[in-house]
Amino acid sequence: MIGETGWIPLLGVLAAYLLGAVPFGLLVARLMGGGDIRQQGSGNIGATNVLRTTGRLAGAIALLLDMLKGFVPILLARLWLGTEHPLTGGLALALFFGHLYPVYLAFKGGKGVATALGIYLAWTPVAGLCALLTWVVAALLWRISSLAALLAFALLPGFLFFQESRMAMATALFLIPWIFWRHRANIQRLILGTEPRIGRPPLRHGDAPSPSSPSSGES
Repeated sequence: MIGETGWIPLLGVLAAYLLGAVPFGLLVARLMGGGDIRQQGSGNIGATNVLRTTGRLAGAIALLLDMLKGFVPILLARLWLGTEHPLTGGLALALFFGHLYPVYLAFKGGKGVATALGIYLAWTPVAGLCALLTWVVAALLWRISSLAALLAFALLPGFLFFQESRMAMATALFLIPWIFWRHRANIQRLILGTEPRIGRPPLRHGDAPSPSSPSSGES
């Protein structure tokens, strides 16, 4: 078993960051004919912008891949190291911040929702599933991706409370403010009532919205 000190855990964290930094949304959109989504819609590399600019299949694939890059490493870490091991938390943080600040894209990444959901589905499955269901139900009810994501992560600490994992809880309390910060523009639009709904036709990045077609949000 790997020792708890030394360079191997650091290499693991670095590998997790590099995996988290893989911009699957951008890659999927390009492979499926959507071009550079950084120049379209909201300009974000997340699955919501892939959905709006490239279509439902591309959006679903991007969402799945972004979740899997959080899910698979943390599942392996939980099985190998345990739920409460500090390295499990370190790997989760590296995956999350890799997605937010990818070295491959000059540190301009997504908002971390799908990757964080994948992390918690693997780390604390019951709490992760509750967050995922909250996200899905809220998205179906209100058709606003950012609102669904914010609600899911606002409730995540409550779901984690019943799982009795201090490391998972501490990591969530660190990640959640970053998710809200990355959604600050969406929150402003939610307050103003101008946040777009899922399925609204996409705008090209930089286009001025009409009153009936506000600029795209992203989660």
